[in-house]
Amino acid sequence: MWLFYLGQLFLTFPLSHLGIVPRTSFGLAGIIFAPLLHGSYLHLVSNSIPLLVLGTILFLFYNDIAAKVFGYSYLVTGILVWLLGRSALHIGASGLVYGIAFFLFFIGLSKKDFKSLAISLVTVFFYGGIIYGILPGQEFVSWESHLFGAVVGIYCSFNFMKKK
Repeated sequence: MWLFYLGQLFLTFPLSHLGIVPRTSFGLAGIIFAPLLHGSYLHLVSNSIPLLVLGTILFLFYNDIAAKVFGYSYLVTGILVWLLGRSALHIGASGLVYGIAFFLFFIGLSKKDFKSLAISLVTVFFYGGIIYGILPGQEFVSWESHLFGAVVGIYCSFNFMKKK
């Protein structure tokens, strides 16, 4: 994400055209590239910090299934945005962040062991406010990425529950 952002700055070549534009052939590339692209430094930082924290928790405590959860949150969220999102340019890693956050929360509720419940509580304590991001609000915020990331995270928590 940082390399893409710095590349845009130093090359003065915008890469945002590689984002998801729902139901268009050129928007398909965004399924891969959108999480790597950010519109501003603040946008990049606001995704980087939670991705680093939540990603570390995911890979530290759920290593057996972490790559699958990450992959689903990255790709399936992008596919759902491409299929069902509003006609706009969607960029940023927030769908991935939402997928991991909702996975961490719901896996604790479904497994009901101490470690998983503790991770759920920590996730809610630090990131519970993201629930409001799944609702339409600001014009230039992809609430669809947030919503579909959350759905994918919940799906992963129930689908992979027995595998960890």
